[in-house]
Amino acid sequence: MPKKAEPAGTGQEGGPAPCKRPKREAAGGPCPLNFDSPGGFFESLISPIKTETFFKEFWEQKPLLIQREDSALAAYYQALFRLTDLKGLCGRGLAYGRDVNVCRCVHGRKKVLNKEGKVHFLQLRRDFDQKRATIQLHQPQRFKDELWRIQEKLECYFGSLVGSNVYITPAGSQGLPPHYDDVEVFILQLEGQKHWRLYPPTVALARAYSLEAEHRLGRPALEFTLKAGDLLYFPRGTIHQADTPPGLAHSTHLTISTYQSSSWGDFLLDAVSGLVFDAAEEDVEFRAGIPRQLLLVEATADARRRLSGFLRTLADRLEGTHQPLSSDMKKDFAMSRLPPFHGGDGAALCTPGGQLPRLDSIVRLRHKDHMVLTVMPDQGGSDETQEKMVYIYHSLQNRRETHMMGNEETEAHGLRFPLSHVDALKQIWNSSAIAVKDLKLATDEEKESLALSLWTECLLQVV
Repeated sequence: MPKKAEPAGTGQEGGPAPCKRPKREAAGGPCPLNFDSPGGFFESLISPIKTETFFKEFWEQKPLLIQREDSALAAYYQALFRLTDLKGLCGRGLAYGRDVNVCRCVHGRKKVLNKEGKVHFLQLRRDFDQKRATIQLHQPQRFKDELWRIQEKLECYFGSLVGSNVYITPAGSQGLPPHYDDVEVFILQLEGQKHWRLYPPTVALARAYSLEAEHRLGRPALEFTLKAGDLLYFPRGTIHQADTPPGLAHSTHLTISTYQSSSWGDFLLDAVSGLVFDAAEEDVEFRAGIPRQLLLVEATADARRRLSGFLRTLADRLEGTHQPLSSDMKKDFAMSRLPPFHGGDGAALCTPGGQLPRLDSIVRLRHKDHMVLTVMPDQGGSDETQEKMVYIYHSLQNRRETHMMGNEETEAHGLRFPLSHVDALKQIWNSSAIAVKDLKLATDEEKESLALSLWTECLLQVV
C-alpha cells in the first residue's frame, strides 16, 4: 500500500513603453469577477485587456494601467478591505512587525513607527491621523475570505505563490521611499486615490528588493493617479513610489505579488540537481573523480571541456526523459500555497466522498489544480539507499492562517508510490476519466490499491 508522504524538514536601460489606458464598461451582477476557473478569473481581473495580449505585450516587459468607469467593480474593490476593518482585526491579536508595519517616508527614507507587541486600534489610528503614517497589513488573505478566494485562484493560474499587502495612507503622505521589488506586482485601488510615479528599471527582472535614491531617478517615465476600481501591473525591477494627494480622503490599495524566485534560473538550479543525481547513478563517467588539486587552482582548459561535455550529456538526457522533473520547487509550492477556497466547513475537502473505487469503476482526479506530481529520491529512506519514488503533493490540508508567513512551520501533505506506478499516475493525471482496470500496472490488486489510496486522500472520485 502506498505510504503517506513524509513531512518536510525542519532592466534594461530606457523607460517602459507607455501604458495602455483602456476604459471598462460597467459590469452587471453581484460579482464583477469570474470565479468559474483560474483562467476566467484572470481574464476578468485584467478586463478589457485579453490574456493573450497581456502576456505578449506587458508581462515582464512594461507596466499596464487599466482605468475603469465601473461602479460595480469599484464597489466590489472597496468591500475587499477598508480602514474600518482594522478595528476588528486588532481584536484578533495582530502584532507589530509580524502582521502590521506603521511607517512614513521622510526625506526619501523609510521611518518605521512600530510599537512593541500587540497592535491596539486606538494607537494605530492616532499614528495614522497625527503622524500621517501609512499602515501596512501583511498577508490579509489570512483574515479576509474574498482575498483568500482571489489569491487561491491566482495561485492556480500562475502555478506560483501569490502574496498580498494592504497599504492605507492618509492624505498628503507617502509611506515608502522609491524602490523596486523582486516580484510581479498587481495593484488594486480599493479606497480613495493614489498618485503613482514609475521610473525606468536599473535592473531588469530584478532578483532582489532594493531602495533607490530619489536624486538619481530623474523624471518619471509614467505618472498617474489610481481611483477605486483601477488596476495597475508592473514587472519586477520597476522603480516606483506612491503618495496620497493632499486634500482628499485616505487611500487604501492592495498589492498582489507573484513569481518570486520563479525564473528559468531558479528552475534550472532545482531541476539540474535531479538530472545530475540520476546521471551519476547510471553513468560511471559522472562518478569518476575530478583532477587532483582542481579545488586549489583555477580550472584548466581540459577541465572546462570535460565539464562542458557533462552539461551536453545532461541536455541530451533531459530531452530524452518522459518522467516528471525532480523538483523541490514543486514540493515547496504545494506545501506553502493556499488551500482550496470554501465558503463553509473545510473538513469536507479532506473527507472522502462518493462511491469507493473498484476495479470496474470510472474515476477522475479531484482538486487537480491543487496537486503536483514529481519523481524524487525517497524522502524517508537513508542516504545510502535513496530509491526514487513518485510523489503527489497537495494543498488540501494547508493552513490559510500561515500562508506566506515565512517563519511559520509548514508540512507536506500527500502520497508516495513506487516508481513503477508513474505511468498509471500519468494516465489518471492526463485523462478526464479513466477505468481503474485500464491503469498500466501489473496486477488488479495494484490498480485497486492505487485508486483507493488517491480516493482516501480525497484526490479521486468515482464518476
